Amino acid sequence: MSLTVPPVVSVVPSRALVDETFEVAVQNLPPGSPVTLHSLHLSEDEDFWEAFGHYISDHRGTVSLAADFSFGGTYTGKEAMGLLWSMRPVPGSREGLRLRKRNVCSPLLVNISVYSGHVEEGFRQQAPLASALTERWYMGPGVRRMEVRERGVRGTLFLPPGPGPFPGLLDMWGGGGGLLEYRSALLASHGYVSLALEYFSADELKSAEIEFSYFETAFNIVSQHPQVIPDRVGMFGLSLGSVVTSYLAAESSVIKPRCCVCIAGIHVYPRGETLKGFYRVLFSNAHKLRVDENNHEIWRDRLLPLPDDLSLKVDVGKINCPMLLVNGRDDQNLPAVEYAEDMAKMMRAAGKEHLLTRIEYLDAGHLIEPPYSPHFRATTFMKDGTKVEFCSSNNQILYSVAILLWGGRTKPHSDAQEDSWNKILAFLQHHLYSSQTLKAKM
Repeated sequence: MSLTVPPVVSVVPSRALVDETFEVAVQNLPPGSPVTLHSLHLSEDEDFWEAFGHYISDHRGTVSLAADFSFGGTYTGKEAMGLLWSMRPVPGSREGLRLRKRNVCSPLLVNISVYSGHVEEGFRQQAPLASALTERWYMGPGVRRMEVRERGVRGTLFLPPGPGPFPGLLDMWGGGGGLLEYRSALLASHGYVSLALEYFSADELKSAEIEFSYFETAFNIVSQHPQVIPDRVGMFGLSLGSVVTSYLAAESSVIKPRCCVCIAGIHVYPRGETLKGFYRVLFSNAHKLRVDENNHEIWRDRLLPLPDDLSLKVDVGKINCPMLLVNGRDDQNLPAVEYAEDMAKMMRAAGKEHLLTRIEYLDAGHLIEPPYSPHFRATTFMKDGTKVEFCSSNNQILYSVAILLWGGRTKPHSDAQEDSWNKILAFLQHHLYSSQTLKAKM
């Protein structure tokens, strides 16, 4: 490719929240030239992630990701954010990787480059025509991060900029344990005081003797914060965090959540048990475990068929707040869609179905994350940096290495992440922000 004026890659805005779109364009290319747009990110675990698309420059010598088609690569078609959501580990990487931001006080840095021709591999072995660096943030300007070590509760509280008061959220992740902050940081960037809760570590999972008073205390830490509107606090859970969310909403006499969001959740829970009871139910059916053609473990059958014994399920008919269920129909980890139908049946019988909103996505999997996050169909199940598989023997939790199949196909799963996040934010806005909220803030 003969160039008289050097090509230029532009990313606008170059600094943005992870759920915001950007515009990527290349100028000063010869008209009708084949080029490859490539993104590269070095994770905090020192793994490289990449995505790329094949384009033909127009008569002006420009390429726009939003306006032009990618004819090949890790995505095809008009995909303005394809260089993010289709990211995958570079060839030769470790198996079962998952990209997660641990330090939310720093940005996720992505280098976007243009190469001559339709390149498939070896990007780091050749010089690009031009490059630009973009910053993707979970924690927006003015958001404050505070460690919580209070009343036995461990976590991180994120406060939106300004004096408040604000609505609040208790944010709980799943069975991988540990402390994950990035969703809470993003929620605070949208105006919610959010507590990212750590509710067990690797050592604690061996016993999992966590009483529900722990979660009630965590909820009260949020609701009693001076910058939180006390009666405008909700709960947000994924996977095991959704189990805890539905249990608290139905059974707690101490807290009254204003609304709940559950992603990939189920309502199996032996009443009166600690978390250990849930794992005992899950792993009592270890013989139902299947593997796919890649020897990735499929767990969803362990909780099928749904139990008829009501003592093994959360009595969701007791729930008195609006609840949003977000599920992927290709979830290979939990039978969340089947359980959502049962939850709807139980709430209908209790005259509470009007409180339930269900969203399902045909080819989405278990791990429905904030928008433009890469799709993880199968990953090593990780706990505080340790690869683990849970199994039970005489009510003991044992450890070994496994790669779990989460499910989903990349393009529809990514579309589901974007659509569901917008609907989650609208749900929270409707139920946690209101005329009373606005009046309290004035």
